[in-house]
Amino acid sequence: MKSPEENRKLDLEKNIQTDFQKAMSYGDYLHLDKILSSQHRLSDHHDEMLFIIIHQTSELWMKLIIHEITEAIQYILQNNLEPSFKVLSRVSRIQQQLIQSWSVLSTLTPSEYLEFRNKLGQSSGFQSFQNRLIEFALGHKRAHTLTVYQHQTELYKNMHESLHKPSIYDAAIHALAARGIPVDEDVLKRDLSKEYEPNESVEEAWLTVYRNVDQYWDLYELAEKLVDIGHQQQLWRFNHMSTVERIIGHKQGTGGSSGVTYLKRVLDQHFFPELWSVRTKL
Repeated sequence: MKSPEENRKLDLEKNIQTDFQKAMSYGDYLHLDKILSSQHRLSDHHDEMLFIIIHQTSELWMKLIIHEITEAIQYILQNNLEPSFKVLSRVSRIQQQLIQSWSVLSTLTPSEYLEFRNKLGQSSGFQSFQNRLIEFALGHKRAHTLTVYQHQTELYKNMHESLHKPSIYDAAIHALAARGIPVDEDVLKRDLSKEYEPNESVEEAWLTVYRNVDQYWDLYELAEKLVDIGHQQQLWRFNHMSTVERIIGHKQGTGGSSGVTYLKRVLDQHFFPELWSVRTKL
């Protein structure tokens, strides 16, 4: 005989929806039929499924990062900093998911990867347009990287537009100026499609913020959110490099890059340079 508590639980189960002939189900909402049927191995090797899913899920997380950073940039450009903090905290958490994914991929051994690597042709993570868009949004802009996407007309057009939009660091620098903190005019009116170059007036502006935290608390909080994102991005790059080195050593990348050598060089490129140099000056 069931207890009253067990009977109560069973009664609750009677409300579960089971007929989806005319209703939207969980799978319908998420389009799981499309997502779960998009893993097409080019070899018979068991571990190729791991390789595909790691990269597909990474691209989904990157899509969300772009979605969130775009929103944060708009808040900052409107000089409405508070709402951007929640958004940027979320970006940092997403980055942690991406960082953790490399530890899963690192379970792939060199001999296992070689079983299907030749099936990849010239496709490479180097060609990830979403990774490029994230770099653009963080202020690392290199116009020559767009040549990889010339065969996709609409994508190339969208990326060219993104190249010319303000990065989150451009927005943050304008927020400094909006609060009356001096910033050189040539920085405020710079060509946004160019790689950002460190500027002494911007460093001095951040020094003012860090030396007067009570007066500029929101700008200080923004600076720390950016440092956190920049740090997480560097950790992602490092884990990427070390995972690649663990699996293929110093072989050339499938897309023609120098592989680990290229990835190590990228590690020297800091986002938000004055937010790092200011730490030495304080």
